[in-house]
Amino acid sequence: MTYEPVIGIETHVELTTESKMFCGCAVGFGAPPNTNVCPVCLGLPGALPVVNGRAVEFAMAIGLALNCSIAHQSVFSRKNYFYPDMPKNYQISQYDEPLCIGGYLDVQTGSETRRIGITRVHMEEDTGKSIHVGEGGRISAASHSLIDFNRAGVPLMEVVSEPDIRSAEEARAFVAELRGAVLRLGVSDAKLEEGSMRFDANVSLRPKGTEPFGTKVEVKNMNSLRSLQRALEHEIDRQAALLEAGDSVLQETRHWDEAAGTTLGMRSKEEAFDYRYFPEPDLVPVEVDDAWRDRVGEAIPELPAQARARYLEMGLDPTAAGLISRDVAFGAVFEDAVAAGGVSQTVANWLTGEVTALLRRSETPLASSPIDGAALAELSGMVDAGRLSASAAKDVLAGVVAGEGNPAEVARARDLVQVSDIAALEPIIDEVLAGNEEAVGKLRRGDDKVIGFLIGQVMRASGGKADPAVVRGIIKDRVS
Repeated sequence: MTYEPVIGIETHVELTTESKMFCGCAVGFGAPPNTNVCPVCLGLPGALPVVNGRAVEFAMAIGLALNCSIAHQSVFSRKNYFYPDMPKNYQISQYDEPLCIGGYLDVQTGSETRRIGITRVHMEEDTGKSIHVGEGGRISAASHSLIDFNRAGVPLMEVVSEPDIRSAEEARAFVAELRGAVLRLGVSDAKLEEGSMRFDANVSLRPKGTEPFGTKVEVKNMNSLRSLQRALEHEIDRQAALLEAGDSVLQETRHWDEAAGTTLGMRSKEEAFDYRYFPEPDLVPVEVDDAWRDRVGEAIPELPAQARARYLEMGLDPTAAGLISRDVAFGAVFEDAVAAGGVSQTVANWLTGEVTALLRRSETPLASSPIDGAALAELSGMVDAGRLSASAAKDVLAGVVAGEGNPAEVARARDLVQVSDIAALEPIIDEVLAGNEEAVGKLRRGDDKVIGFLIGQVMRASGGKADPAVVRGIIKDRVS
């Protein structure tokens, strides 16, 4: 039997406000443990929460960007559960009256565009962080656990999709598009590696062509787009194998093990009534009037879909347009490079290719690197003008990232400027031809394939600085 996946994604986004959701404690990654805390976020008796208005505006912005309706009144509730990293033994969240309701996000996979429904966008506070001391940092191998409450109370926005996603690839595209929107709005740094954007997936299978959903499994601990896709592909295969064998799928929460490439059972899946929601008695409802909503909406910048359409008009291929449109820093450098005279597709190829690879190797964000639009336009222009070979340009780019100067300065300092002077190249070429008489003979007899070998020998003899196009012309002239 052929099964169809039914997938919904819950995405948690930490908002980049200066203070926490319900108190004045600072928000920041990497502070010493338990230093950004106070009686409110620790849940001490008598401490009363106050809603962070800036966090409400950030959540409203993402709701509007996702085509949601903004509720005129939303209510905070207590979500009761008992984990060590929950200082109050409940989480202040939103339940039946969230801030944003009923939107959608258009997602492109290949040539197909799919509309994924958004059930809701609601606000809540983050939990603390459990640190398991022992081999691998897993609770099963820990000798003991420590709790850091710095993250407790950080403003958190949860985006809940409808179960409209039908493949692991589509789930990855949805999260990538959502992350791009969050980054362009400036409401979060959305760093997956630091946990400021996290996602859980609800997965079930049903026979293709049928309507009822299968048994839902929640998958957690996916900290990158790649791990999301891998985890869902594995879970889909696991459930399909169970159903084919005549077994039933257990409704549960499963943990993705990146190293093993498998999901592992954690606990039975909770239902909403297990949390015993009730309205937070210490907070009044949040009232949003039309003027406030319109003011937030007017400040929304260009979103990834709009930027992508504009980049396609500038001549980019769909893949490059998609990648650059989702990253604010890449979009800014790309546009500055084109404004400085760079060819749009050439600049995009450098950005999505060698620049991305180099920054990943050096673990340097583009925004904090010396690469800007002017440098990228200069570098690609030097290659197009024949002043740099493609391989030398990669060395020049590495020098720019290392802070050695602009491309022209790095090329001169590293002696990488390509030689196009015929008078300078002729002696080198004559020496290569004299030392490779057999290849020259084949070329004279019409075997054009050997010219690549001869050009390679000239490049080696010139230390990689000869202009291949000029070399090709001189060799053909000599041999003829």
